[in-house]
Amino acid sequence: MDILLLGTGSADGWPSPFCRCDSCATMRERCEMRTPTSVLVDGRLWIDPGPEAARQALRAGVDLVDVDTVLISHAHSDHLDPAFLLHRSWVSDGPLTVYGPAPAIALCRDWLAPDQNAVRLVEVTAGDSLAVGEYRITVVPAAHEALGEAVLYRLDSDRSLLHGCDTGPWAAGALDAIGSERLDVVLLEQTFGDRLDLAGERHLGLATFEQSVAALRAAGVVDDATRVVAVHLSHHNSPDVEQQLAALGAEVGRDGQRLRARDV
Repeated sequence: MDILLLGTGSADGWPSPFCRCDSCATMRERCEMRTPTSVLVDGRLWIDPGPEAARQALRAGVDLVDVDTVLISHAHSDHLDPAFLLHRSWVSDGPLTVYGPAPAIALCRDWLAPDQNAVRLVEVTAGDSLAVGEYRITVVPAAHEALGEAVLYRLDSDRSLLHGCDTGPWAAGALDAIGSERLDVVLLEQTFGDRLDLAGERHLGLATFEQSVAALRAAGVVDDATRVVAVHLSHHNSPDVEQQLAALGAEVGRDGQRLRARDV
């Protein structure tokens, strides 16, 4: 399994273009930029096609020509820009299947020609299990809300990945849905850092990130060989977040970073 982090930032990215806080200033000085979180798996399975994802792919030196499956976690605009369906239709009529909760799929419909037959839209809900090519995909409930349901995804093929973005502390039933089989890679949102006043029930900060990973360890699905990678990072984090997360046994995701699960 080859996992390419197209973007690893929150909706407004890090640094925010509208902010001169110390965190944003430091990231600018370091020429370090994170754009909205999006992931490409094995060059063909795309998770969360947000507004910058197509250019993210090009900056990472790849294209999206071979993508035949899209997984959408929820309908918020940083995770879904359905215009990609129109842009793709201008150059390709190859088969594509898009999976997502009902509010996200509803947004996609307006971007497809009525007579097209290349793109298939499939509504999913927490608890569903899908067989997609060589992948077994489990739909996990998220502690989030986006015009309705938001979900997370577990992917299993030769290796296993949990895409945990966006979510607050684990929703009821989430750990059961994730199951008991070990995970090779966990991508878990960490939006609010030390800002306990902001990290609530729909996003994670450092404390709730630590608690969420501890719950996965207690369930036996995360061990010392699992790569736990923080994504959806915002300027509410300290520039020292890399050291803070390392102390928790986790790492910081970077735009354009490639994670090869078989190497862990």
